[in-house]
Amino acid sequence: MKTTSKILGLALGAVLGVSAPALAAEGYGDCKLYGKGGTETITPAVPGQFTVIINLPAVGEFNGDTEDSVTSGREFCMAVNIAYRLGLDKVVLKNASFDSIVAGQNKDFDIALALISVTEPRKKVVDFSTPYAHGAFGIATRADAPVTEDSIKTTKLGTQAGTIMVDWVQQNLPDARLSVFDDTGAMFTALAAGNVDAVMTDLSVVLGQVGNSKGRLAVVGKYASDRDTAGIYPKGSAEEATINKIIADMEADGTLKDLEMQYLAPAWGGLMPADVPVWKH
Repeated sequence: MKTTSKILGLALGAVLGVSAPALAAEGYGDCKLYGKGGTETITPAVPGQFTVIINLPAVGEFNGDTEDSVTSGREFCMAVNIAYRLGLDKVVLKNASFDSIVAGQNKDFDIALALISVTEPRKKVVDFSTPYAHGAFGIATRADAPVTEDSIKTTKLGTQAGTIMVDWVQQNLPDARLSVFDDTGAMFTALAAGNVDAVMTDLSVVLGQVGNSKGRLAVVGKYASDRDTAGIYPKGSAEEATINKIIADMEADGTLKDLEMQYLAPAWGGLMPADVPVWKH
């Protein structure tokens, strides 16, 4: 698998020690910094930088078509604030396929952030971070050809390789005509082209893609999920405890909630997760 990367960071300098939200230094994109910088330390996978595996596209989470162009987003700014609290002045993004992330096939990184659901099989090959969200399965359709709670059971349905939705659809919607796509972009392109009638993935991703579709797509429903969303570490990483503490601290001090409202709500086009009807399978 080929990946590319770009260093997104310059000196923290004067921003170290800032205790209130402040506009991030150049290289941290448009993110705000919360809390105090340099309060924790790790030995990063690559010296002098915080290396993050991601899976694009991820509207609202990593805003940009390539890792080179990402300057904002909930998960991006979460990574920035982890790096800030670690005293690391560079954040490096490396794009990878989702199935390679959950299979533990990537090397030389500190954390992977890609709206990853925690499952027991995945725990055998990767270690999970402290959860930072609770997911649901969203359903998107073309706005002029909506799918219903009943018709989805036999419709042409797309989802992404490596996600828990593949097995979920096979078990709970066995009569649906399932297509599995390598990445989110290909899946939503197939939906727009009429190759599938609906797509299913994490509700946050669905809301972001629909919000960015200029009215061509619609969110029609969601299925409840009992899965937490967490980051992934390389199996046996010695830095898990320190990064987990930072994530827990950001949950406790309101940083994660603020990032969600700042970056996800606008990307969702005004439609909040609670507004999406819950479907039964």
